[in-house]
Amino acid sequence: MSSAAGLAASVKILVAGGFGVGKTTMVSSISEVAPLRTEELVTEVSAGIDDLSGVEGKTTTTVALDFGRLTIDDNLVLYLFGTPGQDRFWFLWDELALGALGAVVLADTRRLENCFAAIDYFERRGLSFTVAVNCFAGAPVYTPDEVRDALDLQLDQPVVLCDARDRASCRTVLTTLLEHLIYRSSAGVA
Repeated sequence: MSSAAGLAASVKILVAGGFGVGKTTMVSSISEVAPLRTEELVTEVSAGIDDLSGVEGKTTTTVALDFGRLTIDDNLVLYLFGTPGQDRFWFLWDELALGALGAVVLADTRRLENCFAAIDYFERRGLSFTVAVNCFAGAPVYTPDEVRDALDLQLDQPVVLCDARDRASCRTVLTTLLEHLIYRSSAGVA
């Protein structure tokens, strides 16, 4: 994957999902550089606009993007772009998705329906993705197969359990996505 000049190939990966699912946490946990975050305080202005059910204690929200970097090896560097989760910021997704090779859709079993929009977005654009279930304390526990069924995904669609706070767990999610991308490329799947 490296270029003739010996530079590492760079790959753009999106980290997406519903509001409060752990996108900023994942990018922050795995990034080898200080992540860029565009978080602002949740204020009364968002009352009636942003749905805080299930995340009532959340005090900040991403208003543009999160950015981080992860060097896989001398030949591959991942650039991670976390998307905003609220509907009112979705106009940014089209710009963030430009040039992306794949995506991670974070899911929360307490609010699984909140990841449908992200899944639909990537399926409509033909962008490969992996679903990563962020295992919050006290959340219902399901197997990857049960989550895949609940989301009506194909059998070959990767679904993994993770802890967005844990670097090794995030690395496993990204490795699963990269393996899925390689498989789709070698199988000639667009």
